[in-house]
Amino acid sequence: MKIAGKEMRTIWVESDGAGIGTIDQTLLPHRFATARLTTLDDAVRAIKTMQVRGAPLIGATAAYGVWLALRSDASDENLERAYGALLAARPTAINLQWALDQMLAAVRNRPRAERVAAALRRAGEIAEEDVRINQAIGRHGLKLIEEIAARKKGERVNVLTHCNAGWLATVDWGTATAPIYMAHDKGLPVHVFADETRPRNQGASLTAWELGHHGVPHTVIPDNTGGHLMQHGLVDLVIVGTDRVTAQGDVCNKIGTYLKALAAHDNKVPFYVALPSPTIDFSVSDGLTEIPIEQRSPDEVATMTGKTKDGRIETVQIIPDGSAVANYGFDVTPARLVTGLITERGVIGANRAALAETYPERAENRDKIAS
Repeated sequence: MKIAGKEMRTIWVESDGAGIGTIDQTLLPHRFATARLTTLDDAVRAIKTMQVRGAPLIGATAAYGVWLALRSDASDENLERAYGALLAARPTAINLQWALDQMLAAVRNRPRAERVAAALRRAGEIAEEDVRINQAIGRHGLKLIEEIAARKKGERVNVLTHCNAGWLATVDWGTATAPIYMAHDKGLPVHVFADETRPRNQGASLTAWELGHHGVPHTVIPDNTGGHLMQHGLVDLVIVGTDRVTAQGDVCNKIGTYLKALAAHDNKVPFYVALPSPTIDFSVSDGLTEIPIEQRSPDEVATMTGKTKDGRIETVQIIPDGSAVANYGFDVTPARLVTGLITERGVIGANRAALAETYPERAENRDKIAS
């Protein structure tokens, strides 16, 4: 996608071949800077501190993190250490484990002398696969926007997003935003309502930032405005991303997604979830009881960072001293509230049969492991 008119991805191998480059997303939207990762510890830190975030990008970063680890020590012991350290960095997004399993399969049975090259090759393939998947998601989701645009006869199509499921959350294109970018590039009158998404404000700081750089019309709204907009017919469809989808179609995503789904259901607004296949976890059925929900630092709720009128970046406390804070990072939307899943293989139902039929190789492999 584009930054100041220049095409860019979120992660890349540096030109000297000695490290990985990423965008430091903790500094956006007021400052753009890149970070260089050269060790396993760098990769773990980048994931933990959310320099990189979003399930697909976390997976790609972890894959490159294995390569960084093996460069210094290609032993089985270090491979296992890298796997464990990266897996523990973020507990909710399933893409992380998927990518690590892919890396393990690619290098485990190779001679040590071949492992570094094999790891770099597989990590690169994972990154390129993410781009291809997201492009396919975009093409399938574009049809939904085109259908609405045809019905509205030239009036703008209003899409509500939640948090950031854009290209900053992936290697490129994004999941929920891929159809939006393709619609915009095709000349359709698409407009995005971007939730601010407290407590980290990733809708306001990330989604709005990337939409603006690509020229997509958008409006930043407080989290709780979405229901009001739907009641008044101002939202044509909701498209969100996800960190994990269960075998029966439950969707785990950024906290507040469930409330958007309830509002959409009550107002008969289509509610779609855009997801790459590595986000499907066939080992889990009931999202409410089986998915670990990450609890993040209380500081994310207790403080807020912004730019002052004179250009300084300041962090201020916004709650009383001594008040307790609960900071759940994700919630689960039951499959019954999901209109459809936008996957790289098409738009499908949010149910066990549709998922198993669309990804039979994944479902069958999980059944074999379980048995």
